[in-house]
Amino acid sequence: MQNATQFVRFTALAVGIVGALTMGQAHGAAFQLKENSAKGLGRAFAGAGSAPDDASIIAVNPAGMRQLDGSVFQADVSAIQFSAKYRGNGGTYANGAPISGGNGGDAGMIAPVPAFYLHMPFGADNNMHFGTSLTVPFGFKTQYDRDWVGRYNGVKTELQTIDLNAAFSYDVNPYVSFGASVFAERLNIDLTNAIDFGTILASRRVPGFTPGSVDGFSRLKGDNTAAGFTLGGLFSVDENTHIGFSYRSQVKHKITDGDVDFTVWGNVATVLAVAAPGTFVDTKGRATVKLPASATASFTHNVNEQWTVMADVTRTAWKKFDKITVDFASNQPENTLLFSYRDTTSVALGTEYRMSDTLTLRGGVAYDQTPTTDQHRDVRVPDQSRKWASLGLTWKPSQQVEYSVGYTHLFINDPRVATTSATGNTLVGHYDLNGNVLAGSVNYKF
Repeated sequence: MQNATQFVRFTALAVGIVGALTMGQAHGAAFQLKENSAKGLGRAFAGAGSAPDDASIIAVNPAGMRQLDGSVFQADVSAIQFSAKYRGNGGTYANGAPISGGNGGDAGMIAPVPAFYLHMPFGADNNMHFGTSLTVPFGFKTQYDRDWVGRYNGVKTELQTIDLNAAFSYDVNPYVSFGASVFAERLNIDLTNAIDFGTILASRRVPGFTPGSVDGFSRLKGDNTAAGFTLGGLFSVDENTHIGFSYRSQVKHKITDGDVDFTVWGNVATVLAVAAPGTFVDTKGRATVKLPASATASFTHNVNEQWTVMADVTRTAWKKFDKITVDFASNQPENTLLFSYRDTTSVALGTEYRMSDTLTLRGGVAYDQTPTTDQHRDVRVPDQSRKWASLGLTWKPSQQVEYSVGYTHLFINDPRVATTSATGNTLVGHYDLNGNVLAGSVNYKF
């Protein structure tokens, strides 16, 4: 009963905090968020599915709960700083005239990403484990000035998920464990962009309108809750060498009651009511968003009492995230956001050095491949492959409590963008990208 009460209190508190704080910037490929652990961040998330004493393993590889010592509560928060500044040649309308507007400012931001974990062993010799977690596996936000040169391609893009996860694992023996989890995932999405009504009406030969002569604005908001699962195994060659495998399922979100709002000037609305009745009016929208599956192989080896080395390889099925098509309840033709993503691989190497019983240092490097290409990169997610350099430490003042911090700097080459809006307006240039992550956590054994 006490454990059940603790679980209910944990869940209620964690849901409230995560919902209040989360507005994440993606620091994994595209809008995938890996920032779920200060310990993991300090080693570039090498060993995420096999390393001991990090409760984030509940979300990554449920079989790895064998690596946790007793009942554990862990809280993490990561502060993500992401900068995205457009530089380049500007844009042109379909008739070749230049598009007015600035570079949009810094489309990035600083945002907190929290995570919470609870682990409770039970059964004979504690060979079964229950865990729960609240994490943010996907999230991204870019926001440009409303009148920037690329406004027809995108102004605000915000996507956020929150996962509530329940996990169970069974230790077949001290060397083999299997686990599974199910999670409910809440998705919120908010997309805005300008509309070039001048081009739209000029194409219909409406007198007095030319490309860029009058702009409107559109906003799409939607949310959905869907379910997914994670499967995992942990295999120990001996007490010093652990190999973990895990698979996280695709999650298919069907947004059936999204809100679509259009801002249309009076004279344009009057013309549209005659030329294209039932279009560019506030309405409802439907869309399907497929968040990708991933598979991870993880390795941890204690070289001696002081040194531990880790490695991770993750394959993410981004190709399933090909496009998002919005079907409107009005006469508005459907609109497709084309991403044309490809599957990606990320690799990480890390190490830990135990200086004493109370202090552990760690570091890691990683390479995270982008799913986009120069041909399909857009202003909403101006992504590029990145290299990680990470450092961290853990201070353990007692047997019950430990504190960890981690820091990562991202090295990102300047990506190029050449994109065309729905009305034929083009934008060409490149981005200056940079990112840093600072995380802290507390781990309490009870």
